[in-house]
Amino acid sequence: MSDYRPQLHDVQKAKQRISGVVVNTPLMLNIPLSERYGANVWLKREDMQIVRSYKIRGAYNKIASLSPEELERGVVCASAGNHAQGVALACNKLGISGSIFMPKPTPNQKINQVKMFGKDNINIVLTGDTYDDCCREAMAWCAERNGSFIHPFDDPLIIEGQATLGLDILNEAFGDFHYILLPIGGGGLMAGVGSVFKSLSPETRVIGVESSGAASMKAAFDSGKPVELSAIDTFADGIAVRKVGELTFDICREVVDKLVQVPEGQICTTILKLYNESAVVVEPAGAVSVAALENIKDEIRGKNVVCVISGSNNDITRMEEIKERSQLHQGLQHYFIVRFPQRAGALREFLEHVLGPDDDITYFEYSKKNSRERGPAVVGIELQRAGDYAPLIKRMEEHNIVYEYLNDKPDLFQFLI
Repeated sequence: MSDYRPQLHDVQKAKQRISGVVVNTPLMLNIPLSERYGANVWLKREDMQIVRSYKIRGAYNKIASLSPEELERGVVCASAGNHAQGVALACNKLGISGSIFMPKPTPNQKINQVKMFGKDNINIVLTGDTYDDCCREAMAWCAERNGSFIHPFDDPLIIEGQATLGLDILNEAFGDFHYILLPIGGGGLMAGVGSVFKSLSPETRVIGVESSGAASMKAAFDSGKPVELSAIDTFADGIAVRKVGELTFDICREVVDKLVQVPEGQICTTILKLYNESAVVVEPAGAVSVAALENIKDEIRGKNVVCVISGSNNDITRMEEIKERSQLHQGLQHYFIVRFPQRAGALREFLEHVLGPDDDITYFEYSKKNSRERGPAVVGIELQRAGDYAPLIKRMEEHNIVYEYLNDKPDLFQFLI
């Protein structure tokens, strides 16, 4: 167990060090969310940083603290994107060289942003399928060249840089906050901001939010130490970490009052609502704090709540996937293998008598290339209301439609859809 804990005087130094580079982003009351949950819901808009995430705070604080000799040798980092952008901008501002290792599945939008912020000062290496794979290679490469590794979360100077966000929130607060919700990946943001709140606003309940498919902090809490998850869902790539940090774990278990996991589909629904209702564009990791409001809605009624919008580096090409995941989560999109009766007019009968008046076929593909009229079809049906599912199934059975439901068979679903 580490003795390190962020101290307020070090966080204040970090705030001075990053001033002029880091923006004090708005703390905004959100009317739709406040009305939905019967609370005063404030959004801390870190999506409005110059690199569109809070990661510049820790990255710049760490790099600006290096000695001239260390700066001369250059820096190395591993990141799914947001930390990489912070490091890239810091390299550009300080005129030093940086090598940035990024997982191969990183969205092109984030790769291009890193190039834009770093310009000629950085070199990008795409390697590994996850952050953790990428990180191992980056650290080995860094050791060979005696560079300075800029860890995305498990470093005191990174944690203190992220902690400046907590100072900004409390300096702008209109009264006391009863709750603060923060995303958790490796734990750097929570370790920093959570520590600030426990020192300056101890009555505030600190809620950590993870995606259900990458709940590495929950696994650490359950095991009493950081453990590596065998597999993770990288959809919320900004917080998709197999193993949390040693430093961050020790701090987080002291400052976190409650851990919440939100399904990826719930995150997608939140992304769409924030855009449609508030014109706020967020990435999956940036939406988890708002998504978690649904999980604690009974607790927060009548309370003052702040959700940290941690980033907005989203690729527009992902919107179809986001919509699909959202509809699946809400019970509005359903997929079947349908074996139509081998007679003329069977498909027309399905359309006229099985589909409801508001149901829509969004996907249709015969599973056989030849003799299509005798082959089963994969059919996707979009409903207007989740409650329309049971009547749809009833009509299919009344008309003797032989079907296999795909939504609850993930392996088959991924293969066919």
